[in-house]
Amino acid sequence: MSDPVPAKPGAPKVKTKAMIQDNTRCIGCRACMIACKSWNERPADHTDFFAGPGYQNPRDLDANNYTLITFNEITTGARPNWVFGRQLCMHCEQPACASACPTTALRKTELGPVTFNSNRCIGCRACMQACPFLIPKYDYESRAPLIHKCTFCADRIEAQLKPACATVCPTGAISFGDRDDMVVEAKRRIATSPGTYVPQIYGLDEVGGTSVLHLSSVPFEQIGYITGLPKEPMPDLTHRWLRVTPHVFGFLYAVFGALAWIVHRRNKNRGPEEHHA
Repeated sequence: MSDPVPAKPGAPKVKTKAMIQDNTRCIGCRACMIACKSWNERPADHTDFFAGPGYQNPRDLDANNYTLITFNEITTGARPNWVFGRQLCMHCEQPACASACPTTALRKTELGPVTFNSNRCIGCRACMQACPFLIPKYDYESRAPLIHKCTFCADRIEAQLKPACATVCPTGAISFGDRDDMVVEAKRRIATSPGTYVPQIYGLDEVGGTSVLHLSSVPFEQIGYITGLPKEPMPDLTHRWLRVTPHVFGFLYAVFGALAWIVHRRNKNRGPEEHHA
């Protein structure tokens, strides 16, 4: 995907877009997965996609699946129930993947998506190491492997269309609009139905906020979400350490240089003493 067209100087500020993934409304039909594969022209899976209730296929995101409905058997009350979750790129407000990419193959656009330019990717996988949500995947089976991930259908959003997944969901589990409006709507749902939702919007504050907001009826860690993330943007944390790295290495260079000089001097002085002996 090519880089987005930059905004014209003096143009009005564009409102960042966002998506609500309401897992309480998800029925596990996986229509979003099919729409995503179709729009991104990804090949079909080799195994049976609809293999029956409770069968999660594939097991994880990969180079051909940019989003994934997860099946989670949760015991609430007398019997276990299936609770669905969803994995996809969170499109962080300040993405660590873009900060780590040495070739600017990953970029955050003013509309919200974190886009991927395959022409700039060198397959270094720095973004995989940087992403706190473990989203980017590597195409190991390709002779020229690259990174793959959801791009929030940036091309559709630029054309004022909804992401492909949001157009096909039959239960309204996926909502799309301005981020400010989506935050208000997510908070409204929690406030009006406190028994339906856990009082948390996943993605509202995690790592500085994201463009994908999740709601759930059970704690997010129970359905495989990565929790305990800092509220501070990940690039701020990495840059803080990178700022002191030169000083640390300079100090270590001075210490080891001094030790080397001391050892060298001792060996030099020991030579004449051994000669006289």
